[in-house]
Amino acid sequence: MKNPLSFAAGVTGLRKILQKTILPVLLVAATAVSARAEVTTGHPDFEKIKAETTNPDSRYYYPKLLKEFMSNDTIMTDDDYHYFYYGTMFQEDYNPYRENPYQKEVEATKPLYFKQENLTKAECRQIEQLAQKSLDNNPLDLTQMTYRVYVYEKNRKFNHAKIWKKKLDSILLVIARSGTGESPEKARVVVYPINEFEFFNLSGGAVKSQEFQEPYYDKLEVVNRKSDKTTTNYFDLREMLEQYYLKHPEEQTPDDAPSSTPD
Repeated sequence: MKNPLSFAAGVTGLRKILQKTILPVLLVAATAVSARAEVTTGHPDFEKIKAETTNPDSRYYYPKLLKEFMSNDTIMTDDDYHYFYYGTMFQEDYNPYRENPYQKEVEATKPLYFKQENLTKAECRQIEQLAQKSLDNNPLDLTQMTYRVYVYEKNRKFNHAKIWKKKLDSILLVIARSGTGESPEKARVVVYPINEFEFFNLSGGAVKSQEFQEPYYDKLEVVNRKSDKTTTNYFDLREMLEQYYLKHPEEQTPDDAPSSTPD
């Protein structure tokens, strides 16, 4: 089984970038997620999600939701976002360990995220085009979605910024609603392991450590940047791992098979 800790490298320095540039832009969205997440929580019904998102006659058919998500409007409902996010797992090209093919460009562009003030039109265009390419490759790249909001704000494209802040807020809310994260039994559920880091970075937290716990949980220690309080948070990776090994059976060893109940 691949080591979930390998994803920590993918978000190195992200917390500082968000804190200096983007986090203030998304403060309202993060607050909304925190407030609304306390109202409704529940583990995703993956059998139902698979049936709906793979059925061409369903209103939740994944290609339809993908087209709506990538458009510059906000017609999607909370249920649409729920089926879109978790329906990603049942697509032929789904791979939770996928890498951004434009990662070298991302690294080269990082100084612009720190720059904040006096970005030139060419620099703004560079950030925007990279975000667009990255999201075309993986629509659930929450980091690049955040950069897209940021550059829209910088370019004074406020309507576009508002639309994509809504989309980002809605995806964060889907994750928040999946569980409280306070125990393995109430673990949240993500589609990509890196979403664990992005979820907390965009909600005012910082991940101090990550540990995989058998049979299929990630355990994260997270510090609240305002209160300095550290909490333990769990994510359930069972469905993610099952879908990965269905598509990549050569990667699985007998010890990797998720069991039906925790040991």
